[in-house]
Amino acid sequence: MEDSELQAIRQARLRELQAQHAESGGSKSTEEDSEQKRQIEETRQSMLSQILDNEARERLARISMVKADKARAVEDLLIRMAQTGQLRGKVSESQLIEILEQINQQQKPETKIVYNRRKFDDEDEDDYNL
Repeated sequence: MEDSELQAIRQARLRELQAQHAESGGSKSTEEDSEQKRQIEETRQSMLSQILDNEARERLARISMVKADKARAVEDLLIRMAQTGQLRGKVSESQLIEILEQINQQQKPETKIVYNRRKFDDEDEDDYNL
C-alpha cells in the first residue's frame, strides 16, 4: 500500500473511533474508554511518524516534555495539514522550527511598556538658589 492510502485508512479509522465515542456518550466503562483513548493515541502517533522525520519527531517529543499543550497543538496542526494535502513529503526539523516560529508569532501578545514618570515642582529648586 502507498503511504497516502495507509494514511487515509488510518484517518477513517480515527474518525470511526471518535464517532463511536460521541454516540456512546458515557455509557461505556472506564476500561473501554481507556482502551479507545489508547487506540486513538496510537493512530495519532503512527500518523505523526509518517508526517515527521526522525529529528523533527525528537524535537517535538522534547517540546512535549516542557509544554505538552503546545506540542499537542503543533501535532494537531501537522495532522490537519497532512489531511488537507498541504504537506509534501516528510516534515524536517528545520520545517518544524519554522512552523513553531509562526505559531509563536501568532500567539505572542504584543507587549507594551508604559512609563509613568513623576513630575517634580521646579519651584523647590528656587529655594536653594540654583
